[in-house]
Amino acid sequence: MQAEIRAQIPNADEVVVDYAAGYLNHAARQFSTEGDPLAEAASVIVQLLLSASGDLSSENEVSVHNLVEKFVSKLHDDRGVDGERRQQAPSAKRLDQTIQVSSQKNVSTTMGLAGGTVDLEAANARKVESRVDRKKLEKAERKLRAKQDKKEFKTVEYEASRLLDQTDEQQSYEEFFMAVNPLQLGSDAQSKSKDIKVDGIDVTIGGKRILSDTTLTLAFGRRYGLVGQNGIGKSTLLRALSRREVAIPTHISILHVEQEITGDDTPALQAVLDADVWRKHLLKEQQKITKELTELEAERSGMADTATDAARLDKQREGLDITLSDIQAKLSEMESDKAEPRAASILAGLGFSHERQQYATKTFSGGWRMRLALARALFCEPDLLLLDEPSNMLDVPSITFLSGYLQTYPSTVLVVSHDRAFLNEVATDIIHQHSERIDYYKGANFDSFYATKEERRKTAKREYENQMAQRAHLQAFIDKFRYNAAKSSEAQSRIKKLEKMPVLDAPESEYIVHFKFPEVEKLSPPIIQMSNVNFGYTPDKPLLRNVDLDVQLDSRIGIVGPNGAGKTTALKLLIGTLSPTSGLISQNPRLRIAFFAQHHVDALDMNMSAVSFMASRYHGKSDEEYRRHLGAFGITGMTGLQKMALLSGGQKSRVAFACLGLMNPHILVLDEPSNHLDIEAMDALSTALRQFEGGVVMVSHDVTMLEKVCTSLWICDHGTVEHFDGTVKDYKKRISAQAGAGGVAIQH
Repeated sequence: MQAEIRAQIPNADEVVVDYAAGYLNHAARQFSTEGDPLAEAASVIVQLLLSASGDLSSENEVSVHNLVEKFVSKLHDDRGVDGERRQQAPSAKRLDQTIQVSSQKNVSTTMGLAGGTVDLEAANARKVESRVDRKKLEKAERKLRAKQDKKEFKTVEYEASRLLDQTDEQQSYEEFFMAVNPLQLGSDAQSKSKDIKVDGIDVTIGGKRILSDTTLTLAFGRRYGLVGQNGIGKSTLLRALSRREVAIPTHISILHVEQEITGDDTPALQAVLDADVWRKHLLKEQQKITKELTELEAERSGMADTATDAARLDKQREGLDITLSDIQAKLSEMESDKAEPRAASILAGLGFSHERQQYATKTFSGGWRMRLALARALFCEPDLLLLDEPSNMLDVPSITFLSGYLQTYPSTVLVVSHDRAFLNEVATDIIHQHSERIDYYKGANFDSFYATKEERRKTAKREYENQMAQRAHLQAFIDKFRYNAAKSSEAQSRIKKLEKMPVLDAPESEYIVHFKFPEVEKLSPPIIQMSNVNFGYTPDKPLLRNVDLDVQLDSRIGIVGPNGAGKTTALKLLIGTLSPTSGLISQNPRLRIAFFAQHHVDALDMNMSAVSFMASRYHGKSDEEYRRHLGAFGITGMTGLQKMALLSGGQKSRVAFACLGLMNPHILVLDEPSNHLDIEAMDALSTALRQFEGGVVMVSHDVTMLEKVCTSLWICDHGTVEHFDGTVKDYKKRISAQAGAGGVAIQH
């Protein structure tokens, strides 16, 4: 087909020819109850080839039309010859005898829960709608559009491939859960290994390659910390795993905590219980089968004792008994009877009081719904638990609980985190993602990984530099004596030696991030003083009482406490966006405060570049000065000129910090500044805050940052803000002791 098109339209692009042939072949295999897909495709291809030829005359139009009709006729004839050429309409077939699927052991079955008795292991196999390579088709579309845009003459309106217009259907949580995690009944599923080893993984997003020919190895029961620079593709890898785009065996259940749950009238505790979809459906099915067995028993006892009817009922009952036995065995394996106290324990550990566990999910804010999503995943206890920056949504008490919970987690955990202390406590192994590959550091927490990685990098650099020097020495001798008769044999010997030397890749350049805040003009004290401050959003419900806080230019104050206790409110009182109900807040009249909000991205215009955004908000500098200022916060090269929508979360955070620097503040007030920053950027920020000549007040859940920056720790809890005479580690010990005394046990 391609050859005939090229012969008639010699100036058509190769991509147009291949696309036209592929589109017609694809349409010929489709089934539709409304019209003929091949005829519709033919009309599109006629216009496409006519446009690609550059000749819009009526003679050429007839010629192209006849050419396409010739192909259509041939494809129509092929439909009846080759059974695979066309997707046929579904048809029903009567079986010779009844097959009782539920009586078969070791069969993955939904037992009618997903719309019929089916083998989910087979049904879960990837469904291929066509043989057209979607990525190649997308590339062809882009080239084709670019060509059409350059045409000077009038062309027909271009119609893109319908393959590319097909969007993934939005699935409910239950549908997605059952599709990704087919139910496994019988002993066979239990005997299968839950170790994961997948070779030859390639992951790409938006044309950018994330991983190339990589091997993923996860030993069951190990806890892996996945680390790497911002934008390297860690979240993309987790998403690919959660959707089984990487070929993980279906008997290994997977859950990914990625987004907050949808709020409705369901109580929080029930929402957690409902998260284990198969448990919920198995309980319903158990109730249904029990009812059916009772009805069969009643029918059996009330009917005439004929052999045929009795045999029929006995056969029905036997099948139901076997299914019920499988269901009860699975529920026992799930420890279904212990589900509610376990769910309540998890919620309590994540900060939900007994009273709040009964609140409807729609009453919770986004952060609390994220906690619910985490609680649901912990409750389901999948074989592979995927967590993406779980500490971003938690306070220090909840992180302490989660850390302890995961340390006794019985299955495999893969967690993306930039919290050093959390990784040190949780991870048994570290996976480093970089340069389109992943490296494994077995038996390493974060600190040992970091030391080993640096040693590896230095060793690779030394080996590479030594080899380059050796190669240069050999090449110099060869160049000098290649044509010298007396030295030719020595030159040939060195040529062979050079050819046999292994080719070493150049080591990666060291990833270094710098943050630098501007110098601070001196102010005479007092800078900020809060005296006997009280505040409540409603008069009858005070949130903070009797707060006394003094901030100077050399202050390094860290505020910790449970979510909802009023930490962010205290910061807003400090900067003046909220007014106290009573008490006094005094500031130096020349004081400039820069506030980093927890949801700083909301203040950025995603359709603007960082340079344009700064120029619109902070006037008086040239673009070059803005770019230089961004460079002081790790936004270098052309990154500052890209739309901020294209930047990673960590890069957006750096832009926000750069904007704070343009205010020339005396005091930095920071609400969760470590969110979205990679570890190198967090180290750079910690160093910059220590070197900053003004004062720092921060609310943070990151233990490492608090330890590196803050010299004074304050606890916001029980309606007040009080100085804590101890370190962050001492505070964590106190939390653990209180949790133990309060009965928040870690149960699995």
